[in-house]
Order: sequence, then C-alpha cells, then structure tokens
Amino acid sequence: MKTSSLFVDGAHAAITGGSRGIGLAVAEQLAALGARVSILAREPARLTAAAQLLNSRFPNSTSAESVDVGDAQSVVKAFSHITERHGPVQILINNAGVGESCPFHKSDLALWQRMIDINLTGTYLCSQAVIASMLQAGQGRVINVASTAGLRGFKYVAAYCAAKHGVVGLTRALAVEYEGRGVTFNAVCPGYTKTDLLEQSIDNAAKKSGRTKSDIEHELKGTMPEKRFVEPKEVAEVIVRLCSTESSSVNGEAIVIDGSHPLPAT
Repeated sequence: MKTSSLFVDGAHAAITGGSRGIGLAVAEQLAALGARVSILAREPARLTAAAQLLNSRFPNSTSAESVDVGDAQSVVKAFSHITERHGPVQILINNAGVGESCPFHKSDLALWQRMIDINLTGTYLCSQAVIASMLQAGQGRVINVASTAGLRGFKYVAAYCAAKHGVVGLTRALAVEYEGRGVTFNAVCPGYTKTDLLEQSIDNAAKKSGRTKSDIEHELKGTMPEKRFVEPKEVAEVIVRLCSTESSSVNGEAIVIDGSHPLPAT
C-alpha cells in the first residue's frame, strides 16, 4: 500500500464495526502506518480478541470500546472514553452496519428502524461526537462506509437501500457545510464484500428460498463486474488512502468499489 503516513502517523483513528471485516482490515492498515487505533463494536469478546490480534502485530497500537452506535448515550460514553485514552479523534471511520432482506410488502417497522438506527443514525451520532474537535484543530477525516445500495436500488432490501442512500446524502451535505475548514467527508460504496454480514445474508436467503448457498453465491457474483466478491482489504486500502495527506482535496465523494467503471455524475 503506497500511502503517505504524514497525517495518519500518530493520529487517533476511531473505527466503528472495527472488530471484523472491513473495519478490522482498516484498523490493521492504519495501525501499520502508526495510528493510535480505537476499535468500537457491540460484542466485547470479539472486540477484545481483535485488539489482542492487532497489538500482537503492532504493539500498543489498539484499544477496544463497546458501543451501540444506534444509541445516543452509548455513543457519547464510548467517545468520551476513547478521547480520554488517546486524545481527540482525528480520523473517524463509520463502518458499523447491518443488513436484512425481506420483500417490502412483508417488512415491518421494526426491520425498518433497525436499518435506519445502525446504518444511518449511527453515522450521524458518531460524526457529531467528533466534528467539534476536528473543526477546532482545523483538520480531520470522516469516511463513511456506505454501499452500492446507497447509489442504486436492489430487490428485497428497501430499508437498507434507504439507509445507505441517507449515508451518502449525509456525507455530501457535510462536505459542503464544512468545506475549506480542513475536515473532509467521503463515502466508500463497496459491492458485495466477503464479510460476516454477507455470509449471514446468504444464509438467510438460503433458508427463506430453499436454494443452496452455492447457488446464491453464484448469482450474487454474477452481478459483479469481475464475477467475484470484493475483499475487505481492497476496501480498506481505499479508505486509508482517503486518510492520507495527498487526499486532502478529495471531499464529498462516493467512491464505488466493485470492479465497475465509475457511475455517471449526478
């Protein structure tokens, strides 16, 4: 990975959903560049294991903090703890997310609320927790992990699409609101990525449809330009590059990571 560490080295980076998948891959790459990393997620045991793994490779680089990003009090408490531990957050990766599939006419309000709370409200709450200190310092990076579902529609995931479209819209709005003040806001929009979330989605689809997991995987890969799933480290490399000094002029972008050509500007 060819990325300047001038901004990353020594910076405090907070990563939600940081105990696995894309979040863990980002944490690993930022720790390798000298960042002080706080990984945040809901499952303490998984968090502890992830922090131990990272610290075994990059000693004293990483700490873990439990949080429910959809709960305002939990977010305030968690970010207060990590700020006390490592100082103000200079890099925020809003990666925590959930996805559930269901035909729209069978979806209930509880499913809708889960998708909004974790995917969109979580991004809002965590961004609010760090924006004041970033503006005061005159520098900062906020990268939101959206999805190609944040740019176009997909069947059976209307609530997820709505939430991820909201993440992209929030990213663009904040980029305009705070432009010229040293803080950038960007989104990455991966296609189907080889994570636990995708595995769970395939399992659920197989149970509901009676089809095999292999058939569903083949169908999903068929929608990808390169006929394969994206690897978490591929997404992480783009995210880390957005954290670099050289990316200070990249702001308000929604970067597609699925092997396709760029989507037309809107």
